[in-house]
Amino acid sequence: MFGMRVRVSLDEKGVKYEYREEDLLNKSPPLLQLNPVHKKIPVLIPNGKPVCESTNIVQYIDEAWKDKAPLLPSDPYQRAQARFWVDYIDKNLYEAGKNIWATKGEQEAAKKKLIEILKLLEGQLGYNTYFGGEI
Repeated sequence: MFGMRVRVSLDEKGVKYEYREEDLLNKSPPLLQLNPVHKKIPVLIPNGKPVCESTNIVQYIDEAWKDKAPLLPSDPYQRAQARFWVDYIDKNLYEAGKNIWATKGEQEAAKKKLIEILKLLEGQLGYNTYFGGEI
């Protein structure tokens, strides 16, 4: 999900990039070298300099390609709201999804929690293309 966030951002900006799969159970030496602190994907490597963590990468993409349509709203309040929902998703959606396949005997409770989160997000999105409406 975090790698997808970066790919969608690059695609929205119209940026060409090279995508590389990574075995998350057997991480490659280049990944470990590029992200030695968290040792996670995604990593964006513009001009040979690694940018790590999907939220940071999206902000980097938005700032680095300013000539393209913005990813985040220009209004500070709306931008803060967008960041709030990114944080909510990071802290809740991934964990809820993981709990469906990682827990034994409690899948129904995990499914219920995931559905609650998705309904909340769907309610916030409404009929808009993006959270917070159009950019």
